Amino acid sequence: MSEYWIISAPGDKTCQQTFDTMNNLTSKQHNLCSNYKFHIPDLKVGTLDQLVGLSDDLGKLDTYVEQITRKVAMYLGEVLEDQRDKLQENLQANNSPGPPDEVMPCRHHNRLKHLSLRHQRKHQHTHHQNNPLHYHPHHHHQLPMDIKADLPLYLTRFQWDMAKYPIKQSLRNIADIISKQIGQIDGDLKTKSQAYNNLKGNLQNLEKKKTGSLLTRNLADLVKKEHFILDSEYLTTLLVIVPKAMANDWLANYEKITDMIVPRSSQLIKEDPDYCLFNVTLFKKVTEEFKLHARERKFIVRDFVYNEEELAAGKNEMTKLMTDKKKQFGPLVRWLKVNFSEAFCALIHVKALRVFVESVLRYGLPVNFQAILIEPNKKSVKRLRDVLNQLYGHLDGASAGGHVSSADNVDIPGLGFGQSEYYPYVFYKVNIDMVEQTKL
Repeated sequence: MSEYWIISAPGDKTCQQTFDTMNNLTSKQHNLCSNYKFHIPDLKVGTLDQLVGLSDDLGKLDTYVEQITRKVAMYLGEVLEDQRDKLQENLQANNSPGPPDEVMPCRHHNRLKHLSLRHQRKHQHTHHQNNPLHYHPHHHHQLPMDIKADLPLYLTRFQWDMAKYPIKQSLRNIADIISKQIGQIDGDLKTKSQAYNNLKGNLQNLEKKKTGSLLTRNLADLVKKEHFILDSEYLTTLLVIVPKAMANDWLANYEKITDMIVPRSSQLIKEDPDYCLFNVTLFKKVTEEFKLHARERKFIVRDFVYNEEELAAGKNEMTKLMTDKKKQFGPLVRWLKVNFSEAFCALIHVKALRVFVESVLRYGLPVNFQAILIEPNKKSVKRLRDVLNQLYGHLDGASAGGHVSSADNVDIPGLGFGQSEYYPYVFYKVNIDMVEQTKL
């Protein structure tokens, strides 16, 4: 499934105990899902009023960040064109996954970051041989910041980015940092996509003119110099489009359309399924009269002047546009990949902020809750909901100050009661399918 859930529940004697209880019941006993601890650092709480106001704003920020993340992903798909099947492998989260779920790093692992990669590998091999209890199949290392992770890996090993979103800042400031960051990506995307789309559009228009019906397509690449009488004071050559079924009619009668037509001057240059392209030479002074009478017979004269310099310029423009497109393609794809990663990582940080704020509002102070990332098994979603409700149903109505009676259980901003999906535990959904066919 591409859908994950982030929930939180009040801490028991320890948060580990909260996780173990939930994990035993949902995963080990009933195999309804896979569970991972979702690590949220000690953020600054602030006042109750600040939390209530922030809760609503974070909901809007969540929607905005997801919208921009999807927009970047979908535009990358557009840019890849016939390589679109490679889109998913280019949607990566370029951030360091945190420690694995069940094994926290030992003291030896904390020294690893000061070692070279070669020494890290050597250390891991010998250390895990000597200390099998520290070994975990997914815990050979924390991925360096420049190694890309696929989206599920980033999510299941989420680690707060202290450099981008310092936890000494207030929650409001962190939200503002994310909002500005995503606003910048959105603005840059508009500028870059407009420039690239204009280039692509101009190229497509030129390519269209090289194909299609003889009535509309560019004739420059079909005709040659010898098809025209050039540099004559009195004569000119016209190009005429004739319906294919009337080609014989044209050949039999074109010399009679007006006076002053050069006999036997017409030849077939090109034909398509519907039309034929002929040339004809006549005196310049009867040109307009010829066009009029030709139209009456359903013969269409195309406006065309043979000019070698202009024809060369047209071909050069096409070459230039193709070159420009190739030049812009690589940097644009790289920018989209980097900024998709930035936006996706920001989105998961917004989810973490929402879980933190909602958990404090519901479960009160001191901060004591365990956030859990759930990957539901597709066929077990309903059963999983039932088990979670059995486990946490007693929390219903519990808020920061104690119990809320049914009479008081109204839409209180920030407490999640107004959400379309309300559960007795804090709940947020994460959909990591960023290219589903949804119109934003």
